[in-house]
Amino acid sequence: MSAHHRMPDTSAWESALKKGLVDRGVLSRASLPPDARRMLREATPFADAGTESIFRTRLRWLGVRIVPQVWLHGHAVDFLIGDRLVVQIDGGHHVGTQRTSDIHHDAVLKLHGYHVIRIGYDQLMNHWPEVQRIILAAIAQGLHLAA
Repeated sequence: MSAHHRMPDTSAWESALKKGLVDRGVLSRASLPPDARRMLREATPFADAGTESIFRTRLRWLGVRIVPQVWLHGHAVDFLIGDRLVVQIDGGHHVGTQRTSDIHHDAVLKLHGYHVIRIGYDQLMNHWPEVQRIILAAIAQGLHLAA
């Protein structure tokens, strides 16, 4: 998908829902345009950041289960695709002790049969076709399926 033609994402709705700034029930009764109504329907209050909303929106066409903020082996992961493919989106705070913790958790996940893909903000926002190819290759190899 080109930078000039992106589908609207749910990040604004998700941020507002997570922060308790809007009420889904009240909004669902409002007269909303079809795109806004669809985004409200798809929005979840679980995404930790707008980047997570953007990621999920860009892959919703796959028809594969993508669950945000799943707790696995002591830590939340950004996404679990299928049963075994973990995707982590790293922001600028993933340095120092946070980075050390991330590396440790990745190792624990791998030892328990998960496949971990880490992407950064720049990759998500500016190099999406590359990211999408990697995720599609992982799914094509069945890395998202339980053994």
